[in-house]
Amino acid sequence: MLYHGYEFQKIMLSGVGFLADAQAKWLTNPMNPVGYIPNISMLSSALEVFAHSAEARGKPVFGLDHCFINDISHSVVEEIECRKPFGQLKHFIRKTPDGKTVQGDPKLLIIAPMSGHFATLLRGTVERMLPRHDVWITDWRDARDVPMSDGTFDLNDYIDYLIEFLEYIGPNTHLLAVCQPSVPALAAAAIMGRDNHECRPKTLTMMGGPIDTRKCPTAVNTMAVDRPHSWFKNMVIATVPAHYQGAGRNVYPGFMQLASFMSMNLGNHMKSHWEMFKHLVSGDEESADATKDFYDEYRSVCDMTAEFYLQTVDAVFQRHLLPDSLFEHRGHLVNMDDVQDTAILAIEGERDDISGIGQTKAALDITTALPDTKKQYFLAKGAGHYGIFNGKKWRKTIAPVVEQWILDHNR
Repeated sequence: MLYHGYEFQKIMLSGVGFLADAQAKWLTNPMNPVGYIPNISMLSSALEVFAHSAEARGKPVFGLDHCFINDISHSVVEEIECRKPFGQLKHFIRKTPDGKTVQGDPKLLIIAPMSGHFATLLRGTVERMLPRHDVWITDWRDARDVPMSDGTFDLNDYIDYLIEFLEYIGPNTHLLAVCQPSVPALAAAAIMGRDNHECRPKTLTMMGGPIDTRKCPTAVNTMAVDRPHSWFKNMVIATVPAHYQGAGRNVYPGFMQLASFMSMNLGNHMKSHWEMFKHLVSGDEESADATKDFYDEYRSVCDMTAEFYLQTVDAVFQRHLLPDSLFEHRGHLVNMDDVQDTAILAIEGERDDISGIGQTKAALDITTALPDTKKQYFLAKGAGHYGIFNGKKWRKTIAPVVEQWILDHNR
């Protein structure tokens, strides 16, 4: 009933939000004499903020149609090149002004987190890497839209998908894992290293990943260990309603994850909406639109399969199987000593409140067979979790480190 209750609330709020938006536009219409009453802009601005908060959201688009290479504008075409039931491999193909495909740059597969948001959360990551790299990204599907006939999807399937995507792209591909996928990406690198797979990644960059959540635990980590596994199974798993393609599938709903993230920084979110209101009142539409754009993306959420979510909670956050050398994939122990030539870059944010300092760096400690020349650690000063892969710090400080790491190990 949890999911059905949310759907009912969403429909109700959407209707009220529509009325609020219509009223705000009516109040600001220059043909409406009421709009010239002193301070009426405060009421219309309040209605606009509420309407934006209540708006129903779907899957956003990347909208990256061009990039600049050597100060020359190149068009960008998005292509889905490998389709799977729970995700697809998206390729950002760059075209020269005369229509030729740009070739020769390092191949980069960006692994988007399956943690309640769509891959478009990494739009800024993709945009920054496009000029110097042949960029691909994992575009995960909303579990509520995957029919039951397509089977299940857990952490083992996630690893299989990564290996298959790497095989599709071909040898000498670099990996960039943002947050949650650091664990399956490192496991995939070890499995492919064990098999001496020709498509094993040249480099693996992990950013804010929960490799060992016992190090500098955050509120997210504490919640995972303070509650038994049965609590997560009984309290946060819901069934997809009948009007979706994935009707009957057990999922961890995206709206639950969003509520969790919002509650962690509720004061900051309230402040952001208050600032949006003040910008609208003062007529600063540009600043207000920037806040709206952020929340349009942040509040666009998707569901995860219950089996993937529960296995991740158990293996990553509660039992710490990977750093303790106990993680298994398809019945075989994943040995970190099999990572012998995939160069690893671990990046952490100084102010990350989701993956604490040391959690990603732990990957460098457990890959004991990897030479020190193929390991590097970078702490981004002043960067929070989202600042690691988006925004000014990412563009100006962190991305150059990633680019140099890839360049140094692309031979």
